[in-house]
Amino acid sequence: MPASVLQEPLTVRCEFPDRTTWTARLDGLPNPRLAEDLAHGLAMLVHPHGRVTAKKTVEIYAVTARKMTRVLAEAGFRAGASELTRPLLSRFWLGSSYADERRGRMLLRGYDAATGALTPEIREHLSGRSFHVKARRGTYQPYTESEWNRLTECCKKTVNDSWAAHTAVLGSAAGGTDPRIGGVSQENVAWLLLRNGPMTTEAVRDHIRGHARWGTGKVRPHYLVSSTRDALFPTYDTQIAYRLLFGIYTGIVPDGIDDLGLGDVEWAGDRSVLLDYVKGRTGPEGITLPPRAVRLLVRWLEHSSVLRRFASPEHQENLWIATSLHVAGRAAEVVTVPTTGKAQRTWVSSRELTGDDGAPLLVHRGRIRTTYQQLLARRGWTGRTTIDPNHTAQVEGDHYLTATTPAQRDAVESIIEDGQADILRKALPPVVLPDEQTAQLVNDFPEAVARLRLDDAAVVELVGGERDVFTAACADQLAGEHGPKGTPCPARPWVCLMCPLAVFLPRHAPNLLRLKAFFYRQFRQMTTDQFVRVFGPYADRLNGEILPRLSAAVMDQAAAQVHDDDTEIPLRPEEITR
Repeated sequence: MPASVLQEPLTVRCEFPDRTTWTARLDGLPNPRLAEDLAHGLAMLVHPHGRVTAKKTVEIYAVTARKMTRVLAEAGFRAGASELTRPLLSRFWLGSSYADERRGRMLLRGYDAATGALTPEIREHLSGRSFHVKARRGTYQPYTESEWNRLTECCKKTVNDSWAAHTAVLGSAAGGTDPRIGGVSQENVAWLLLRNGPMTTEAVRDHIRGHARWGTGKVRPHYLVSSTRDALFPTYDTQIAYRLLFGIYTGIVPDGIDDLGLGDVEWAGDRSVLLDYVKGRTGPEGITLPPRAVRLLVRWLEHSSVLRRFASPEHQENLWIATSLHVAGRAAEVVTVPTTGKAQRTWVSSRELTGDDGAPLLVHRGRIRTTYQQLLARRGWTGRTTIDPNHTAQVEGDHYLTATTPAQRDAVESIIEDGQADILRKALPPVVLPDEQTAQLVNDFPEAVARLRLDDAAVVELVGGERDVFTAACADQLAGEHGPKGTPCPARPWVCLMCPLAVFLPRHAPNLLRLKAFFYRQFRQMTTDQFVRVFGPYADRLNGEILPRLSAAVMDQAAAQVHDDDTEIPLRPEEITR
């Protein structure tokens, strides 16, 4: 229900998605006309017209509206918002904080959206740059290893326990009947809830009234109904555990997780999921979920499938749903994610989850993402300039690399040194032989033979094909250029194009042309900036330094073997051309 403006006294009555209400008072101010206009602006910011869904946020906006009215009245302004001038607003913004300026601009935009009464000059002013710059917040500190393990294990236990209870109640419902006939038991209550949805205790009692006794012997009907309902339908407690564990497994930003819908989940086979989400700062993003996140998502979809049948159309497509009881209501409701942090704090308190200092653990999902990124960085260098392609190097340096221990800083410096050395190695020209002769390599590339530390036997194996990989002949797959030393190289096929250990011979021409076709397919589906960042250096070397050095006859013969299809290249599911 939209927020409404009431007169005498001037108030804004808000009803939020979780059916809670709150009234903001704007009466008794020295300029009633401006106060009323700002009240209409505040009403437009509240759900469903705007994004405000919590009492605390409305209260903060109301404080700004009262302050704005008083300060402008002291400056002699006694008219409505439609008569505001740019100099007057500029003086107010300059004397305010960043937060007051931002909220004041939002209130005026809301008023204009409701009435269209602002002058063009003020509209232009509101869409321009702010006078104040948002202060830089401190970096998120990652959780310690012990805190991270406790949080992860707590989420896992909650998910596993709730799933076990859910499957047990589903199994018992198969042997139940209508409690009007069979009386109050777990099997019969589960049978009833499975057909009627998440009923309250009062609704179940009304259902059986006049047909069966409410309580008999040691049966505690209130506890029986509530425990059966909570097991059958996920509550906020269960949903919070799933969402936190999903963030721990994927590192997706909190707002991206909360706003997920069923349509954002795209299955690429039985075990691969492509997930589309929206990051507030940058917009739409996507990720291929790791296997354990896929398994968790599958379990959640099955866990919430019973409740989803009773959800309203506006909630049915939301990924995260739960049951919520209201004292005044006679039936439980299906809701989405909590609108305040109270539910999460209660979840932490009920599980006695503590930090290393012994105090209740502060669960901050931004810190979860930071810890995930830090753990990802510690597993090995990914080959990219930044961990997240949507981040600048400065953002990652401020939020991730600076939030490390001294030992981890040493590791980061080692990574930087390795990266600089890798850049120097990539600057070396590729080794391309026009024909497959051992003498050709020894005579024409003596510096390459010395650099690769090849003896006579190794040269024979290299040119003879015994050391071939998909793209080239590799001087040493165990050298650790792109992975742990002593283990087979894990690099993708195109990485060989920039590798100093690669030697390209005529027999590799078909696969090189297959890579070229793959680059063209990727270029058609990616933006230019994305393509240059991901495949640009490899495509440039292939087209400019490798293929031109092969003869026309070799190229013509190789082209006949290329079918321009993804099946010709060993690709992972997320790399397949869509």
